[in-house]
Amino acid sequence: MRIVDVRELTIPISRYADSAIASGGLTTSLVAVVTDVIRSGKPVVGFGFASIGRFGQGGLIRERFAPRLIAADTLAGDTGDTLDPQRAWTAMMHGEKPGGHGERCVAVGALDMAVWDAAAKIADRPLYRHLSEHRGTRTPLSRVRVYAGGGYRYPQDDIRRLSDEIRHFVDLGFTLAKIKIGDDLDQDLVRIDTALARLSGPSCLAVDAMNRYGPDAAREAAHALAPLGLLWFEDICDPLDFETLSCVATSYAPPIAAGEALFSRAEARLLDAHGGLRRHRDILLFDPTHCYGLTHYCEIVAEMTERGWPREAFWPHGGHLFGLHVVAGLHLGGAEINPLAFAPFQAMPSALTITDGRIDLPQAPGIGFELHDATCQAFRRLLD
Repeated sequence: MRIVDVRELTIPISRYADSAIASGGLTTSLVAVVTDVIRSGKPVVGFGFASIGRFGQGGLIRERFAPRLIAADTLAGDTGDTLDPQRAWTAMMHGEKPGGHGERCVAVGALDMAVWDAAAKIADRPLYRHLSEHRGTRTPLSRVRVYAGGGYRYPQDDIRRLSDEIRHFVDLGFTLAKIKIGDDLDQDLVRIDTALARLSGPSCLAVDAMNRYGPDAAREAAHALAPLGLLWFEDICDPLDFETLSCVATSYAPPIAAGEALFSRAEARLLDAHGGLRRHRDILLFDPTHCYGLTHYCEIVAEMTERGWPREAFWPHGGHLFGLHVVAGLHLGGAEINPLAFAPFQAMPSALTITDGRIDLPQAPGIGFELHDATCQAFRRLLD
């Protein structure tokens, strides 16, 4: 069982539903892995992409990791009838030195997502069921707790548009939401009040500082936010500034969320040892795609649970369909969904319903990108 072709396409993505609003020139890589397994006269193809927030990885994919996948003699599992993501991951990482994660983790993660999609399709199971069986975990979750990600600052008429955005989230069935802060504390408090006016209470709103605060600003923000009792305070400072994070954790009683911009098992271990986080209160946001893919992410979950973290503490970053499978298959706390941002991956397939803050799981083999019209159309460009 082999991968005979890998295709990549870099596309633009935006933080806003209106892509005309400047969004930092963000891109992502779409990938398709073509296997030698034939079903209904066509090869089984797995789709993946480089998640959001780290730009496309076309050069690394085409020049470094895809050739290793294609050159592998066999990627079959022990029984010979399944595609083994671990063997594919090992083939991609052949010759790589430890450390120096850079952006290679994202390139590997995009391909790893596509490999898992192909493996679940070959097994004729939705990914979350295939993942649960592959990892030997409990019966997968049938519904996943979710929150609506968004709340980016609008360049014009920010407060009104933020209010409309949160109302839209609630109308869709979300009970939890997350907005961005970190520019101006007084204005951030106004934004928080605006969002809370649409939600059931402070514990329904998370805030994300996008790693913007230095030590003094972090302490000032924590002092202002602590009395509110928010769902969590996310990405407070530089991802490796464990001193500042630990300092905030000593005085900020509500939950803190961290880990989105850490990409390996070794970095997760450092966060746990030096970040001052409280294992039964705080949230871990590692992005499965950015962490060298789901294959390595499973190792991070295993490492952190051995250290005393509950599985419910894991809320994978990303906001797309893949995250639902990861949460359901591994019994994690919940998933992010971007109802408006990052087309063509925004929202969920129309067949999936959100009720009381929980969402159904797709039943198609693989991840189910084919169920989402905009996403499917984007991936089909790789095969045309």
